[in-house]
Amino acid sequence: MTTHALLQAFKASKPAFGAWITLPGILNARAVAQASPYLSWVMIDCEHGLTSLQPGAAESIQAITGLGPNAPSPLVRIPATGFSNSTSWQIKYALDAGARGVLVPMVSNAEKAREIVADSRFPPGGRRGFGSPFTHGVWGIDATEYIKSANEHVVVMIQIETPEAVKNVEAIAAVDGIDCLFIGPYDLSLSLGYPPPSPDPHPDVESVIQHVLKATHKEGKKCAIYCSSGKQALKRAEEGFDIINVASDIGAMSESVAANAIVALGGEPGAPASRY
Repeated sequence: MTTHALLQAFKASKPAFGAWITLPGILNARAVAQASPYLSWVMIDCEHGLTSLQPGAAESIQAITGLGPNAPSPLVRIPATGFSNSTSWQIKYALDAGARGVLVPMVSNAEKAREIVADSRFPPGGRRGFGSPFTHGVWGIDATEYIKSANEHVVVMIQIETPEAVKNVEAIAAVDGIDCLFIGPYDLSLSLGYPPPSPDPHPDVESVIQHVLKATHKEGKKCAIYCSSGKQALKRAEEGFDIINVASDIGAMSESVAANAIVALGGEPGAPASRY
């Protein structure tokens, strides 16, 4: 089977660092995936990013897995929120495209979490249908082996980013088949009545984040969080988070251009642009 770097990080009990892909296109996805040997995963964002589920995500996944055994695991965040009843077909599209895992936003209760598990697992563990002629090839195995192994290897992740989700976090974390609770600090902050992180969350939101981390680990599940910098990611790793974003494609591009422009003007990286 094709290497699954995220699961390897799980087995090694070390933080799994990754990067966010918001820009469409196979060249962008490939460039992000091969930017660092320390990435265990990349998230193809079909919710707020510009990549479509079909054929965009499928093409990006092919580009990433084509990098070989050292490629990070391609994950897909589907567009629909937990307030919608339309997540089932979107999960199907992402997994049939060969994604190593799926991330579902705005999940606020255990009932929705169980539905997501059912849509992500083949019977008898769920209700996922089989029929794509491409999926197993993206994993580097035949169809029979994929059906046998997919339930064990596909990572099912849901986002905690509403007051209801925080209230129900223990029940959500206890759902069998949910592998990871992913904290979205921006929407979580907004939904709790606080401004988004800039760059860190409000102290009251931080208390909620730590509560979610403890509740998730209590149930033996992985806890993930979105960070916008390596400095933030290091702090979260020290706190015990298992899956941590370190940068996004558009963020890294913008920061690099801005920093190099300042240096070209004779300044120091990180200096305010207004000085020049």
